[in-house]
Amino acid sequence: MNTELDHDLSNDQWDMLRALRPAAPAVRMNGYILQQLSALELVELSGSAPRLTPKGRAVMLRGSPRLWDLAA
Repeated sequence: MNTELDHDLSNDQWDMLRALRPAAPAVRMNGYILQQLSALELVELSGSAPRLTPKGRAVMLRGSPRLWDLAA
């Protein structure tokens, strides 16, 4: 298991990561949560709109360990 991609994110943080996907519907961005994700290097806040970093995309692809428990 790659511990670099293991993050214990809150539901709000997961929702914000999903909202930043290119195909996601437009939602209101929460600046506080974006700052938290930026501190984890999952989101880049430069430019006109926040965007996922390569690390953020990898975390999204890996998913939430809590969801794995539900699926098992």
